[in-house]
Amino acid sequence: MDTIRLHDKTFRRSISCEQLQKAIAEVAARINSDYREKRTPLFVGVLNGSFMFMGELLRHISFDCEVSFVKIASYSGTATTGRVRELIGLSQDIRSRHVILVEDIVDTGASIEYMTGVLKKQGPADIAVATLLFKPECYRKQMPPKYYALSIPDKFIVGFGLDYDQLGRNYKDIYEIADDHE
Repeated sequence: MDTIRLHDKTFRRSISCEQLQKAIAEVAARINSDYREKRTPLFVGVLNGSFMFMGELLRHISFDCEVSFVKIASYSGTATTGRVRELIGLSQDIRSRHVILVEDIVDTGASIEYMTGVLKKQGPADIAVATLLFKPECYRKQMPPKYYALSIPDKFIVGFGLDYDQLGRNYKDIYEIADDHE
């Protein structure tokens, strides 16, 4: 489908499933190179948006690892609220562990700053951020994600785990809003 309609907005396809798969395989290769000698790294997916990226990324990881999830929220509709709320926390002991925080998208950086701050208090060996999509022109924090599959412009997007008021996560392609002023 070239366009989709979710609630009151129209979106047009901007990144195909094939482009996503290729970019994810490339970022996984970088992670494999950096972590293959580490002892059982822990991938922590940020729900709900990261579930499709996390699943696809892990299919390409070639070393033993563990997987967990946390749930936070910082969006309402098409805009970030600027506040991050932790909804479900991490239950594992991460002291002295190598942690890879997995996000669907990094824009302002508020969510990853919040989550890395929470995780650092638990004494991991290190924390790296891997994200499917990165919006560098929106990023306002000090430490950008170490791993990102694709850099994109500042457009509101849905698909491949990303949503607009809970709709659109199931699409295999990524769609950008057709008119930001609708």
